[in-house]
Amino acid sequence: MRGDIRDFFKRVALAYGLVVLLLLLTNAGGIAAGRFPDPDDALRLVELRDWLGGQGWFDVTQHRIDPAHGGVAMHWSRIVDVPLAAVALVLRPLLGGQGAEMAAMLVVPMVTLAVVMVLVARVAWERLGAEAATLSCLTLAMSVPVVTQIRPMRIDHHGWQVAAAMLALQGLMTRHARIGGWISGAALAIGLSISLEGLPLTAVFGALGAWRWLRPMRSTGPARAALERLQGADASAPLPPAKNVGETKYWLAHFATALAVVSLACFAATRWGDWAQHCDAVAPVHLAMFVWAAVVLRLWRGPALVGFAITGAGALALYFGLAPQCRGGSFNMLDPLVQRLWYQQVAEGLPVWRQDWATALQTVVPPLFALFACAGLIRRSAGKERVWWQEYTLILGGALGVAVLVTRAGAVAGAFSAVPLAWLVGEWLVLARQGRPVALLGIVAAMVPSAPITLWAMVPHPASSPAPATARQVSACEARRHAAVLNAMPQGTVLAPLDIGPDLLLGSRDSVLATGHHRGARGMHDAIAAFVSPPDAAQVIVRANHIAYVALCPDLGEPQIYAREAPHGLAADLLAGRVPSWLAPVRAQGEGLRIWRVR
Repeated sequence: MRGDIRDFFKRVALAYGLVVLLLLLTNAGGIAAGRFPDPDDALRLVELRDWLGGQGWFDVTQHRIDPAHGGVAMHWSRIVDVPLAAVALVLRPLLGGQGAEMAAMLVVPMVTLAVVMVLVARVAWERLGAEAATLSCLTLAMSVPVVTQIRPMRIDHHGWQVAAAMLALQGLMTRHARIGGWISGAALAIGLSISLEGLPLTAVFGALGAWRWLRPMRSTGPARAALERLQGADASAPLPPAKNVGETKYWLAHFATALAVVSLACFAATRWGDWAQHCDAVAPVHLAMFVWAAVVLRLWRGPALVGFAITGAGALALYFGLAPQCRGGSFNMLDPLVQRLWYQQVAEGLPVWRQDWATALQTVVPPLFALFACAGLIRRSAGKERVWWQEYTLILGGALGVAVLVTRAGAVAGAFSAVPLAWLVGEWLVLARQGRPVALLGIVAAMVPSAPITLWAMVPHPASSPAPATARQVSACEARRHAAVLNAMPQGTVLAPLDIGPDLLLGSRDSVLATGHHRGARGMHDAIAAFVSPPDAAQVIVRANHIAYVALCPDLGEPQIYAREAPHGLAADLLAGRVPSWLAPVRAQGEGLRIWRVR
């Protein structure tokens, strides 16, 4: 049985406290060192400092990236900056500037985790009961893709995307079609305003709405009569207030309306004045598509398939007519050099078959077990409950499909998997208590499929049989801290590998030529080209971009990639200690950050 609401929050609070404690302990080293999980987190802090330092709300340009060419207008959203700013401003009088920033970098991800955990537990509570609600919190915390995106110091937008996706799932459970459609549409609109990466998931929810529309009605009484009247001769009749989410076909119309209205509101609140047809952020072309879909689905009274065809064809015509450049995708501004030596090296943005075995298994296997659990729940259910699990299977399968193509999306699939996995783990625990310990192996296989690889990597191996890599090497570079030596020198622009650019911006007053953010494609090309060119050719690029300093971390992967690409290039020479005459050392000892001044 579910119990009362106090029992619900007691269970969630207990699980949440345990998970937060474990996350703080396992990330204690990185927290103490001020080490970010990802360069995007460092640049998010730069953006926060710029905003709190007086940069305009609508101005998300990074003026210290490629300053000789006007900076880089980022595709990021201020929505993610708001909770960080709120915590930092409230705690600044108590902790000082740096202390308040650190508090924000700890508090905000844990608040995000609390939101996601409550939403996951609510689904389990409503559908499976109290015990499953507790287990769902724990299975969520066992998901490697989820805790990769929601953990201390992880302040970029991916955690909030998971929260938006889970909120959209609540709209599928709501018994009132209008309210449910608006919850899901509004949640995904906010998620899209944070990052357009949520567009495939939005399409999955739209496909489910279409399935609901096409599914035969089984309702009776006044609701059924209203639907029949709407399908009949009275084409001007308003939408009926259908109460049951499993029985109304008009959830999709409300969903599309909410998506359009809330997207317009978010655009007005955060991007007003930016009328360019961007391919990597919600732009006027996307708003036009959403409005078109909402109007057609609200007004259409003919055959459903024809209405869907008109909606889709019109949306595509708007997209390719108003933004033909977007046919090449969100990263269409990257030239072949940047595509090959940067984009194709960013593992989280690549499909699962481009990952190491541990990452691929943790991304794909738990959702597959969750789909297996959904099949079992469908078999055991009937009526509306059976329909619900059928819909859940469609949503989870769609999220897994997106994750297979873009590994970073595995966090959403991992969160969706938590509920059916909680039921499956509960069933296997019962079997284990009945004397069938093999069920415990099933739990390990479902929750920690990479365990054999991890264990294999922990034992000694001969040189001919290297252990598989399971995690990134922790760098000794500390670029953020060592960059402070630049503050004692004339201010200038630094040529550095893309991944340490944000740390250099945080640790110094200087600018950088480029970071790993695709809108700065011009500077990215020149930075990569300089590192893979012979020193004389690199000097020409350096002079053209008014570079004052060159920096790199020798123990990071990016300069190693450049050295392998061009054994006689600038990066390879600097790593080997062959410094060209036009550079003078500023800080060039040990394995930490090395800096040279351009003579």
